[in-house]
Amino acid sequence: MSHKQILWWGRYGNYGPDYPRNRTIMRCMRQLGWAVDEFRPAISALGGLQAQFTQIAQTGNLTRADAVWVPCFRQRDLASAAKWANKHTTPVIFDPLISAYDKRVFEKNKFPAKSRRANRLLNWERRLFALADCVIADTECHKTFFVETLKCDRDKVIVIPVSAEEELFKPQAMPTTVKPEVLFFGTFIGLQGPTYIARLLTHYQGPNFKLTFLGDGPERPECERVVQRLLQTAPNSAVDVAFEPWIPFEQLPTRIAQASICLGVFGTGKKSSRVIPNKVYQALACGRPVITMHADAYPGSLLTLPQRGLRFIEPGNPQAIANAIADSLTAIATLESARQESEAAFKIYQAHFSNEFIRAMLKSLI
Repeated sequence: MSHKQILWWGRYGNYGPDYPRNRTIMRCMRQLGWAVDEFRPAISALGGLQAQFTQIAQTGNLTRADAVWVPCFRQRDLASAAKWANKHTTPVIFDPLISAYDKRVFEKNKFPAKSRRANRLLNWERRLFALADCVIADTECHKTFFVETLKCDRDKVIVIPVSAEEELFKPQAMPTTVKPEVLFFGTFIGLQGPTYIARLLTHYQGPNFKLTFLGDGPERPECERVVQRLLQTAPNSAVDVAFEPWIPFEQLPTRIAQASICLGVFGTGKKSSRVIPNKVYQALACGRPVITMHADAYPGSLLTLPQRGLRFIEPGNPQAIANAIADSLTAIATLESARQESEAAFKIYQAHFSNEFIRAMLKSLI
């Protein structure tokens, strides 16, 4: 096993040190036997100057690095990391996960794409991405966005999926409850399309089930209003609806295991089609069938062939969500068919999104 020294350069911002993507990448590096030294600049722009005077620099750990890894969301740390790395002839790898331009313009609609502010942000991010020797994209769609919009060199953009934390998210037996549960968990942002899920009550015809919304976020109040209104004006006796608050992250695998089916995302924005959300990786890793929107972010083989364990539907379509749930519940009606769906979901995870795949990509990259 080849020993590597990685310098993990970046502040954590609002997400803190425990963001799942960062934890997974760091754990995979250490499983390869690599040493990971963390350097967190107090001020992003002055990171290079700080690195010269830190104790870690004096011990030589910084200068022995085989690569500098700038973690997700840390665009503001990239310039100082690249300047320091160039001085020490060390390659810089940037794992942004998202584009600031994409998030502010196309997801949050902060300002129009053709506005001056959008253009300034786009040019700023293009200059930053150009500083990296390698840019990590989590999906092929994000790779295309980085190349076509942010003008990255295609050859230096590598796709590594987000995956799941396999110490927590692992296959678990399907529940045997009389009334199966369909679980949506998330932050209730527009990208996830939670209100489309709430509106399925109008359209659903199929086996009885419990629909649970777990989490909190900006669109949860609207979801609750939609459900309450439909229960009063057009009650659907086949569906019981519950809303639950967020739970500690380490309890999430057990909560997923209590459900028979998990829901992904159904938003209609451009950003929705470029991502595979954490919830999909986590549910598949637990062996839970998933229903989510059809998006080119997924491997083509999954989109073109009928799949057990992962069903794709049109985004923004409550009728399609209702139909898919009815079909999926029918598919798991017996213990044997439920086991087969669960195994199929986990096999999809293993084949396309596992930590083993991440480790292989890291070894080929560094």
